[in-house]
Formats: sequence, C-alpha cells, structure tokens
Amino acid sequence: MLDVYECCPKFENESFLLRPVMEEDCDALLKVYSDPQAVPLFNSDNCGGDTFYYTTRTRMAQAISYWRLEYGRRGFVRWAVVNLREGEAVGTIELFHRDAMDAFTECGILRLDLRSDCERAQTIESILSLILPAAFSLFACGTVATKASPAARERIRALENLGFVPSDDVLIGHDGTAYGDYYVLYSDSHQKKIF
Repeated sequence: MLDVYECCPKFENESFLLRPVMEEDCDALLKVYSDPQAVPLFNSDNCGGDTFYYTTRTRMAQAISYWRLEYGRRGFVRWAVVNLREGEAVGTIELFHRDAMDAFTECGILRLDLRSDCERAQTIESILSLILPAAFSLFACGTVATKASPAARERIRALENLGFVPSDDVLIGHDGTAYGDYYVLYSDSHQKKIF
C-alpha cells in the first residue's frame, strides 16, 4: 500500500489539480486566507486558536512552512487545490488519520479551505471527488469526516450529494472542547445503513 508520507500522490480532473502545497503558492493562497467571506467556513477545530485568517504574505508563508513541516513529521497532508483554468491555487485540502477516545477515531479528518468565489456545490463536488476514493486507503480509515457549519449551505449540499451524512457526534479536542457540525462519509466496507 502507498505510504502517503513517503510519496504524496497528485489528483487531477479537467478543472482541478490537487498536489502538495509549495512555498510558491504563497501569493495565491493569501487571497484565500485573507478572504473574510471564506474564513468563517474553514475548520479551525482543535488548532490551538488559529482561525486561519492571514492578512500578510509573511504569515501565509509561515503557515505553508508549518504545513510542510507537519507532512515531514507525518502529522497531516496538505494539498493545494489548483484551478487549472486560472493556473493558481484557490484553496487547500488537509487530510490525516485520527485516533482518539471519541466517535471520530480511526477516521480520516478532511479540512477544505476555499476562496469564497469557489464555495459552490458543483465546484466542491468536483474537488472532493478527486480525493475521496483514495482517502480511505491512503489514511487507513473506514470513515472520512469534515466540518460544515450551518451557514455553509453550498458545502452541505455538495457533501450530501457525495454521500456524506450529518453526525450527531462531537469531536473532542485536545483540551476537552467539544466540536460539532461534522458530516461523515463511510467507505463501502463500513457503509452505515440508513433505515
């Protein structure tokens, strides 16, 4: 089985390319992380107070450097979401395997950060459909969970179209904080039966 931390795969369709984030993405990603309409839809749960609102190139570069460091430490993978028509990153996807003492154990946690003009159901479906088929094997998990606040209507529609279901469970953070608004996708072998 491919070790995602030894050889990080790329994914591509006619509209988007997912590849490891690079320092060269700094200016493009600053447009994402300084977008006041986009930031409230990001998942900053369990991130030590970081809201991912970056307004300077220096702060954006520090974030990219940290993401690359975490990849080297096998903490998580952060892919740049490159719009092939524009030729630049319009967001990022983070994925990692989570082991914990709550309902989200042995689970792949997915974070999707997009520029606000890309926060459209069809766009989100196109992006996530690239990585979801491989996520279960790449991160040795039976479920993939992602956060979508009630305000993220387009995101919720995309998630539901892709087979995600809302979860009543909460994710418990390092400090005991309970985080809600998660949607879960079950692998074929772990498909939850809905009656």
